[in-house]
Amino acid sequence: MKTISFSNAGIKNIAYATMFIDHFFAVVFLAVIQECAAAGHGTETLGQIYSVGRAVGRLSFVLFAFLAAEGFVHTHSRGKYLGRLALFAVISEIPFDLAFRGKVFDPSSQNIFLTLFLGVLALTVWEWAGHSARMIRKTGKLKDAGWHMCICTFWGIRLGCLVLCCAAAYVLSTDYKYMGVLLIFTFYVTRRYSLFFKVALAGCVMFLGMWSINCLEYAGDYTIEYLFRFSLRELYGLFAFVPIALYDGTRGRQLPKAVCYGFYPVHLLLLYGAARLVAG
Repeated sequence: MKTISFSNAGIKNIAYATMFIDHFFAVVFLAVIQECAAAGHGTETLGQIYSVGRAVGRLSFVLFAFLAAEGFVHTHSRGKYLGRLALFAVISEIPFDLAFRGKVFDPSSQNIFLTLFLGVLALTVWEWAGHSARMIRKTGKLKDAGWHMCICTFWGIRLGCLVLCCAAAYVLSTDYKYMGVLLIFTFYVTRRYSLFFKVALAGCVMFLGMWSINCLEYAGDYTIEYLFRFSLRELYGLFAFVPIALYDGTRGRQLPKAVCYGFYPVHLLLLYGAARLVAG
């Protein structure tokens, strides 16, 4: 009996599909709700459908965070990988702002590619520092005191870069902010651990990360209890671990990189255009 499994390409396709669903409801369906409300029609049922659509979309970033960590581990050139993420962070900003803000440029929020860039940058420095420490150890030139100082220095670099990338994600208000950076890091450090441990740690990062972000930004407008309940919706993303658990480690039939990266800005522009048509 043939067992079900997913290649890297298969998981990527699920990530694209759930992202499209999420953005369709966040951009086009929200415009429908607003038009119905302006016309005086009831929107309670539409609001429930909207919530379901956005819940499905919670899977997408979890899958993209997993793919980012996998891409970092398997890429032939981490410099080029970072370069592609940075390039499409720039390319995607106008489509992102048009779709979600209705403006050509809105500095108050940045697209998901910048979150991915900061997450992969943190991993790059993390691995570089660890590799450098091991190389120094192999030379045998440092005595115990010097070796301990070296370890402390490189661990300081590792943790310092991770903190700085998280801070940058928050200050720049990237999509998912520092929770996104930490989730990418979580997938990297737990790649050899059991599925249960991965799910438990990722769930903690997703929930506590978004709850802390919501508290920092909305504590003056909402109660801590409400923000707690509101942040629980991120846990819908744990369903992403179904395809992750069935990942077979193969690449699968990959689409060209330009198509994979270009899907994000192109579909946002199309959704923006559709929302404008709905709004008349």
